[in-house]
Amino acid sequence: MLSRLSVRWLRPLPALPLGPLSVRLAPVPTDSAKRSALPVWAVAPVSAVGPGGAGGWYEALATSAPVQGAEDVLLNVHSATGLPWWGSILLTTVALRGAITLPLAAYQHYILAKVENLQPEIKNISRHLNQEVAVRAHQLGWSKRAARLTYLKTMRKLVSELYVRDNCHPFKATVLVWIQLPMWIFMSVALRNLSTGKTQSEAGLSVQEQLATGGVLWFSDLTAVDSTWILPVSVGVINLLIVEIFALQKIGTSRFQTYVTYFVRAVSVLMIPIAATVPSSIVLYWLCSSFVGLSQNLLLRSPRFRQLCRIPLTKSDSDTPYKDLFAAFYAKFISRK
Repeated sequence: MLSRLSVRWLRPLPALPLGPLSVRLAPVPTDSAKRSALPVWAVAPVSAVGPGGAGGWYEALATSAPVQGAEDVLLNVHSATGLPWWGSILLTTVALRGAITLPLAAYQHYILAKVENLQPEIKNISRHLNQEVAVRAHQLGWSKRAARLTYLKTMRKLVSELYVRDNCHPFKATVLVWIQLPMWIFMSVALRNLSTGKTQSEAGLSVQEQLATGGVLWFSDLTAVDSTWILPVSVGVINLLIVEIFALQKIGTSRFQTYVTYFVRAVSVLMIPIAATVPSSIVLYWLCSSFVGLSQNLLLRSPRFRQLCRIPLTKSDSDTPYKDLFAAFYAKFISRK
């Protein structure tokens, strides 16, 4: 009987983590003539969109507690360190990513490694279950459709029990997205508020003036757009690198995963023109965040770091992950004929 199949046979398939990426920044009023370089949509009052339109939800977001909290974090870091604003943005980004997203990313890899190690057991269960269903279908005269539905229902139940048994449901691997994406949005909106003087702080105007002279190199004015497009293009390139590194480590991807990869590539490219129309302070944050994300992705490939995080060994793990990654990158993009 089907009930004779033990839960010990089963292990669930991993869910593919997806990652990030863009938020549409709405306009904010500014009285400074120096900010005229920003596009009209970036400086128009949010109320001008209409009470029931996009301005309503964006204004609620821009004045929400999480965004005000992000503003306080940025202001406190700037005040405590005495760094110029470009340094404060960089330091805040590295600190938040290191303290919040790195542990969550390690946990994500921990869950996915446990799920991957269950695959041989899942295949074994699937084979035995398929045989037993075939015998039962022959004995009871089931149709092919009825036998298939019975197989799928029983398989899902056994897989679910294995997830519970090993405490590694793939959905837990998505916790990184549910934390990282909102944090990215709140920080972006907070920087927009500070760059356009729409902060709830009494010192809002002075902060805007500080940001106007708090940049470095070619983006000395953090409240203006980067007319050189160096920052926007850099954001797009790093995001594409993250996507390609993730794609290179996958073997035998499904059609759905292939479509998702193409979609994320398109979003990464779309981020370039978007980044070219917002204040440089926001683009600098996006660039720092993406660069730290790329660094964390590479760090989590290190066997020593994975061992430090107690991430289980898997069959797909390599003793030379960086050499293998370079070889795969070279074969795909450089040595193609």
